[in-house]
Amino acid sequence: MNAIDLRGVTKSYGRTHALAAVDLAFDHGVTGLLGPNGAGKTTLLRIVATSIAADAGTVRLLGRDPHGSQSDLTAIRRELGYLPQELGYPSDMTAFGFVEYVAVLKEWNDRRRRHREVRRVLDLVGLSDLTAKKISRLSGGQRRRVGLAQALIGDPRLLVLDEPTTGLDPVQRADLRRTLSVAGGQGAVLLSTHQTEDVAALCERVIVLAAGKVRFDGAVDDLVATAAGQVWLADDPGPDAVVSWRTGSGRHHVVGGPPPSGAEPTEPTLEDAYLLMLGADARSAPATPAAG
Repeated sequence: MNAIDLRGVTKSYGRTHALAAVDLAFDHGVTGLLGPNGAGKTTLLRIVATSIAADAGTVRLLGRDPHGSQSDLTAIRRELGYLPQELGYPSDMTAFGFVEYVAVLKEWNDRRRRHREVRRVLDLVGLSDLTAKKISRLSGGQRRRVGLAQALIGDPRLLVLDEPTTGLDPVQRADLRRTLSVAGGQGAVLLSTHQTEDVAALCERVIVLAAGKVRFDGAVDDLVATAAGQVWLADDPGPDAVVSWRTGSGRHHVVGGPPPSGAEPTEPTLEDAYLLMLGADARSAPATPAAG
């Protein structure tokens, strides 16, 4: 039984097709979801998180139909952790109070057990010393970690995260990777991000979504391999490249197109392969070029 099984899933907003007959199925492990803005990533995550329903197709989560019955939906949500892109926080609540509120909604009715679990997840995201601080006085990154904490309550079998590393510094992102790698060993983790380095460091599998369709679904190494022989370091920016940028060394990192004069081949990264796969769309996709 797959944790997530989507067949022919379609979703539209008016005349805009957010998802077009998407087929996906996976179980344990950490899966990264990449795609430019407007690709349909958040719509896909909201369907998997049971926030919205698909217009067409079949959705099965943890072996159940989330819209088959209220009992099936409740059973799924008991084993589901979800961090949306935007999470509203009551300003008068403390970090502890907000996470406890979510725990109550998830039917953690025993007060002692609930408090122990709230302390555990706040410690997992590095907020054990800020439990009594009001959310209104936390930084953006700290608020994001409160959101992560509530998603981790009860070690969910299905964890859905939309841009989980937003606002986190490198140390916090490394801590999050450790936490999610453990979660992926116990259940299914699906995370959407623009940070290709997070996917490369953490995920066994990557899905590239563009214009509501799956462009790639497979191992991270297999996606990187598609860029072999198409990435160079050169003095020239490569006017016919898919994308290029000047690195800290003064040379240009050139992706795609014919190699510029005097170019030296270099090992491709996941970001290189992703930008190549997007093709012309790569010029408007978020990029995080590293100095080379």
